[in-house]
Amino acid sequence: MAKQTYADFLKQDFKQLFDALNLDDIQRHYLRSRWLDQVIWMEKKAAFCRDWYYRLRLTAITLGIIVPILLGLEFTNPRASQVKKYLAIGLSGVVAVSAAIEEFFHYGERWYHYRRTVESLKTHGWQFSQLSGQYSDYDTCKAAFDDFTDQIEELIQRDVEIYVTQIAQQDKTQKSQQKQSKLPREQT
Repeated sequence: MAKQTYADFLKQDFKQLFDALNLDDIQRHYLRSRWLDQVIWMEKKAAFCRDWYYRLRLTAITLGIIVPILLGLEFTNPRASQVKKYLAIGLSGVVAVSAAIEEFFHYGERWYHYRRTVESLKTHGWQFSQLSGQYSDYDTCKAAFDDFTDQIEELIQRDVEIYVTQIAQQDKTQKSQQKQSKLPREQT
């Protein structure tokens, strides 16, 4: 039997919740196709970015510690000294590549961005379903639905704006800087 993924768990768990709420079919469709779809997509993106951030940072940190230790070792055997030299050069290259990839893709920043947004989406979903927080003035989920959709759409729009103005802009700036650094001196 295959292990259930977190996305499958969320789909199943929220489907049960949606079915229990006093909503019409169109409202349930919005919850599944817009809200839950965004939650699952951002959960996956957050996990992907977190995993890559950890891989790259741990590689850079671990090898960044190993290289100076390796360089501090003294060998009387010329062959061992040669291997140590090439190993130190290779490991230093891996450290540099790991740091450069993280700097270019901003996996840590993207992870934080997606995690923050998905948690806000979930908070709104739970408050809506429980008629708590900003939905506490409503008697039914059906009555709170328009306010809920307004909040979700505003949150999604803000997420897109932040992504475009901050994260994507950083990528564009880096690419521009790379192009400038490749131009001959008289053109810069």
